[in-house]
Amino acid sequence: MTVKDKVIEIIAEQAVLEPSDVTMDSTLEDLGIDSLGLVESIFAIEEAFDISVPFNANEPEQSDFDISSVSTIVAGIEKLVAEQTA
Repeated sequence: MTVKDKVIEIIAEQAVLEPSDVTMDSTLEDLGIDSLGLVESIFAIEEAFDISVPFNANEPEQSDFDISSVSTIVAGIEKLVAEQTA
């Protein structure tokens, strides 16, 4: 399973949707994921990939991690995974 597929699976689970309902252009708001769902998604992603996401749940706009869409989340996770294996 690719990073993209796993991230989409995690986000879909949080949104109580099928992975096929989650597009790369979707925002978390589009998917109905609130701040708690976002935090749970980040925890699940960290656990799935054994990484630490530089995300401040209290001030997401201050974070270095872009959560504006599924594609930016996937890109961020792919970068973190690549850095970890480098």
